[in-house]
Amino acid sequence: QVQLEEFGGGLVQAGGSRRLSCAASGNIFSINLMGWYRQAPGKQRDLVATITSGDNTNYLDSVRGRFTISRANAKNTVYLLMNNLTPEDTAAYYCYANGVAGTRVPFASWGQGTQVTVSS
Repeated sequence: QVQLEEFGGGLVQAGGSRRLSCAASGNIFSINLMGWYRQAPGKQRDLVATITSGDNTNYLDSVRGRFTISRANAKNTVYLLMNNLTPEDTAAYYCYANGVAGTRVPFASWGQGTQVTVSS
C-alpha cells in the first residue's frame, strides 16, 4: 500500500503562518491528486486544498488567498503553506492522495493527521 506521512503541525498564534508537508511512500506508479482535509471536533472532515498532477488546485473558500498548496513531484510530496491563521483554522489536518500503485491498481490513502492549533 501507499503510506502518507504528515509533518508541520503545531501551535501557532493568530495571524501567524505554518507549513505542512506530506510525503507519500510505497510502491507508487503515479499520483493523480494530493491534498489536505481537516476536521475540527464535532465537525465533518472538509476539503482544504487539493492539487492534481496537472497542477489544478481547489481550495476551501475560507482559506482561498491565505493557503497555498504545492507539489514536489520527485519526492511525492505536497505542501500546504498557511498564512494569516485564525482560531477557526484549528483542526486535525489529514493528507490525502490517490493514484496508481506499482501493481497497476488504484490507491487512495490517508495520513494519520497532524494537529494545528491556532491560539487567540
